[in-house]
This record gives sequence, C-alpha cells and structure tokens, in this order.
Amino acid sequence: MKALPLARPGEALSVLCLGAHADDIEIGAGGLLLNWLANGIRLDVRWCVLSAAGIRSTEAEQSAHAFLSGAVLADLKLARFEDGLFPQQEATLKRWMEELKDGPVPDVILTHRRDDAHQDHRAVSRLTWNTFRDHMILEYEIPKWDGDLGRPNSYAAFGEEILARKIDLLLTHFTSQRAKDWFDAETFRGLARLRGMECRSPGRYAEAFTLRKAWIG
Repeated sequence: MKALPLARPGEALSVLCLGAHADDIEIGAGGLLLNWLANGIRLDVRWCVLSAAGIRSTEAEQSAHAFLSGAVLADLKLARFEDGLFPQQEATLKRWMEELKDGPVPDVILTHRRDDAHQDHRAVSRLTWNTFRDHMILEYEIPKWDGDLGRPNSYAAFGEEILARKIDLLLTHFTSQRAKDWFDAETFRGLARLRGMECRSPGRYAEAFTLRKAWIG
C-alpha cells in the first residue's frame, strides 16, 4: 500500500480539528497528529471542541496542549453546546461553524464520521461538510458500545511509541471518563492493532479514516 503524504518532513500543514466532545479528537486522530509531529511536520492547528463545560473544559484544554506539544496551536475554541442535544441546536451550531471560515484556510480538516451512531457526532460531521465544501476532510472514528465501527478507506500508520504516547495522554488527561467500561488502554490498543492489520502497517498500528473526496494531482 503506497502512502500519500499530505506533507513531508520540514513542511508546514494547516489542520482544523473538530470534535463534539472533549477527548473525541484525541481518540479519533491523536495518533495521526502525534505521528506528524514525530516525523517533523510543522503543524499549525485550530482545535475546536463544541461541548466542553466544567471539568471537561479543563481536560480539553490541557489535552490539546499535550497532544500538540511542538506544534503551533493557533486557536483553541471550547464551546458549551449541550451534550446529547446537538440536533436540536443545529441552527446555532451552524452559525458557530460558519465563523470558523473567517480563519486561515486549512489544508485538511479532521471531523467525525458521517455514520457515527452518536447524534452529536453526526451533527458535527454533517455541518462540517455543509460549511467546508472545498476542503480535504478526514472523518475519524470513535469506538463505543453501539458497535458502529464502519469500513474506513484511509489509514494513518504508526508504531508502538506513538500508540503508547497516545494512550498515556488519553488516560492522563481524561480522568472523568475512566468509569466508562470502554475507555481503557485495551480498547484503544485493540482498535489500533486491527486497523494496523487492515493496512499492513509496518509499525503494526494505525488509525482509520473515511476520505470521501480528494483531488488527485
């Protein structure tokens, strides 16, 4: 399987990260971001969490800085839309999303998978596509008890060091989620190994994405 790099070592890459909740971006694309940095990609990141109140706001802020250590965190937006009710707040969400277009044009956008079982995740994905019509968008996946993992078509491969770093940061910064029976190292490691097997990752592990539209030059 041939890699299609979005940037090479020493090159800059502008990334817009969108997550419905604190920890979504990190679970879905944390390995990709860490691997880009480890490979010498100069990341310029706008990081947006749409539902981050109370302790979740603190967790989101501290985790973003930890995952992006060595990158330029150009903007960190922590909104307070009501968890679980994004579809009922869609008009306000749409206006909030439209304001993001006033910033720098990103090379790539990371957002939720269109067919995610969580209603908030689906709302963010739908509005991402509705708002950013001329951009490369990678849809990440979130494991959960719904059993809604799809059939991805794009992979970010990495090795043990990146995976261990991702898991450590997740468990360190999101203490409020440890009571969830799926939020543990085994879940994250198991999914990464499965995706690594699917793409024959030389490092054994990977994160998976859905890439629905891209230019081939």
